[in-house]
Amino acid sequence: MALIAFDPPDRFVTGTVGPPGQRQFFLQATASGRTTTVAVEKAQVQVLADRVNDLLDSFAGGSATEQAAQRHVDNAPLDTPIEEEFTVGTMGLSWDPERERLVIECHAAGDAYDSPEALESMEEERDPATDPHQLVMRVVLDPAVARAFARRSVSVVAAGRPPCPFCATPLDPEGHICPRANGYKR
Repeated sequence: MALIAFDPPDRFVTGTVGPPGQRQFFLQATASGRTTTVAVEKAQVQVLADRVNDLLDSFAGGSATEQAAQRHVDNAPLDTPIEEEFTVGTMGLSWDPERERLVIECHAAGDAYDSPEALESMEEERDPATDPHQLVMRVVLDPAVARAFARRSVSVVAAGRPPCPFCATPLDPEGHICPRANGYKR
């Protein structure tokens, strides 16, 4: 079991390695000289960014966090060397009303609770710090930092290959076989 906690992190960002079309996506948290990097899918990054923005709009006030997020913009690359701790299976996102903080939990793929069904079937909430069947990275963020994280995540996802104007799948530099164009290469 391992709980890798960053409360709060000095830095929490989304980043990629590789050329468009072959990029690997990572979440990276840093605090007190310790860096943890976990692998994620592009779709996970997009959904996480969308949900973070939705949660902040609901609980932290949209315009206030938008302005404060400007002070926390981080466009620097991922810290190197990039050593992946684990690949993320499921993620949890919550709002801590007492502290007014956003909490992100990334569960390792293949741990005992790596599915929504497993999480729902738990009779009681289990703390990753004491449960030997979990590997979790927990990051607690101030609303402004969370908004800046979401903005960067959206831009990282958008920086990939442009979509095909016909079928919206990503275009390779050589083109692709477009199903909307009857299989002709574009």
